[in-house]
Amino acid sequence: MEPQTTYRLIFDRPHRKFLDIDMTVNDVVGNKLRLQLPAWRPGRYELAHFAKNVQRFSAFGNKGQELSHRKLTKDLWEIDCEGCSSVSVSYNYYSETLNAGSTYVSGSQLYVNPVNCLMYVPGRIDMPVEVRLDIPTDWQVACAMKQPKEHMLVAKDYHELADSPFIASGSLQHCTFEEGGVLFHLWFQGEFKPEWERITGDFRKFCGTQIATMGDFPVKEYHFLFQIRTHSTYHGVEHCNSTVITLGPSYDILKPVLYDEFLGISSHELFHAWNVKALRPADMLPYDYTHENYTRLGYVTEGVTTYAGDLMLYRSGAFNDYDFFKNIHKLFQRHFHNYGRFNLSVADSSFDTWLDGYDKGIPDRKTSIYTEGAMLAMMLDISMLKDTGNRHGLMGAMRLLYERFAKQGKGYTEADYRATIEELAERDYSQFFSDYYHGTTDMEPLLTELLEYVGISVRNIRSRLYFENRFGFKVSYPNGTSAELTEVAPMSIADRAGLRIGDEVTAINGISLQGNLKEWCKYFMEEPIDLTVITGDDTHKVELAPTEERYYRTRWPEKSRTATEAQQAAFKAWTGRDFGT
Repeated sequence: MEPQTTYRLIFDRPHRKFLDIDMTVNDVVGNKLRLQLPAWRPGRYELAHFAKNVQRFSAFGNKGQELSHRKLTKDLWEIDCEGCSSVSVSYNYYSETLNAGSTYVSGSQLYVNPVNCLMYVPGRIDMPVEVRLDIPTDWQVACAMKQPKEHMLVAKDYHELADSPFIASGSLQHCTFEEGGVLFHLWFQGEFKPEWERITGDFRKFCGTQIATMGDFPVKEYHFLFQIRTHSTYHGVEHCNSTVITLGPSYDILKPVLYDEFLGISSHELFHAWNVKALRPADMLPYDYTHENYTRLGYVTEGVTTYAGDLMLYRSGAFNDYDFFKNIHKLFQRHFHNYGRFNLSVADSSFDTWLDGYDKGIPDRKTSIYTEGAMLAMMLDISMLKDTGNRHGLMGAMRLLYERFAKQGKGYTEADYRATIEELAERDYSQFFSDYYHGTTDMEPLLTELLEYVGISVRNIRSRLYFENRFGFKVSYPNGTSAELTEVAPMSIADRAGLRIGDEVTAINGISLQGNLKEWCKYFMEEPIDLTVITGDDTHKVELAPTEERYYRTRWPEKSRTATEAQQAAFKAWTGRDFGT
């Protein structure tokens, strides 16, 4: 079918940060034509209001005549087009942000997430589209869309277009490898010196393990698009047959300090090819780009993916014991240090991502679909193994859901998810779902019991920061000298003394701080301390006296030295690794 909508993206005067876009709609019927720009992008469940980046908009008929137009909503344009067989619009899009889900123009690249900036005709969202790139002739284009001609992209419909980011540049670095019958592309844009053999070796491991675990791969070709930055950054966005990942700084990526993060985010985004792209909650199938797509299943889409990404790295051998347990420790830290876990369930936190899911929000209100979802996925996985004598775990349920729903083009509900769990585990899980997914029951007792089943003990470690451990507050140093409270544990010594988030501590025992609250607290270790605190316009003193209470404990998982043969067998069923290796 010939495309009825074509786009021309013009790379011109990149220093101005505007991307010029010409869009033509053919075979126009009727007196009015409506064009919609998405309000959000899949992978980040909040309204982004992309229309705020459109500076100018004009419309023309097939004879070149200018057409009147108006906005009907914040991101829906209506054009008067009586007597026109085609309509062309010209607009621009401000493109100065570079992250994994943005659109960015610079002198060295054109990077586009079409869902940000390309409008569509609501009634033609399922029709073919074509994109022509007006870019330097020697530039390459990294993209999962078909490229029938140089600098031309085609998609079967707007959904594919919206889900196919691309990088056009003269400095792309590229290699390919095949694993499990799938052709994988690695594209790097930015300052980076790739060690191809090392990188492809590790990618083969986790890609192959994921494909073997899920039975097959949803697509025949997959593209990893990396935007490598010279400063610290970490962000990834999933797509059906590609992902964009921003990571930096360049000089640390291949060092231990960042390499496990490089593998971790890549494995996470790859698992999304099954979980949320192919296998999707019914609430989001198909995507509606105009408003919120509410779902309470974020604990599956993001939680299971977070858990599976690291588990697959460990199963494949790309992660060692330390890497794997370090990431579980990070989950523990984020979970147990978040008192919002007692106030809002993970299912309701998923629903509320559209409210404030990516902001810190008010103190202790909510949980994270990534952290809580991953913790519960691990618990569910081990619980299923325990129920079935190590025969079935969570990955078996995900594979079954993929077969029954994704491959049939259907979305699944929470009832479907739970029913699949119960089918394999051969027992009722209603209490588990009620307590932990829809409730705020403390998961630590069951978590400890389940980890013990696979031979893992949890060691409690005091916080290295004295004021966190003994008084129950955390700080940052926004001006490099005084300390600003970022968290206060409910009913801690700090809380009972009246300290609150946002308070600024300028001195301890009369000594002005120079970004060194940690050192002075350690110096005055067993003594009461006197803090000089600014709250709003008020400066006052707060005395804190240490007790035997402890806050913000650190929990570290480790293999038990006394693990039985049964525990070691369960560990192997869980991780695919021998307990002693």
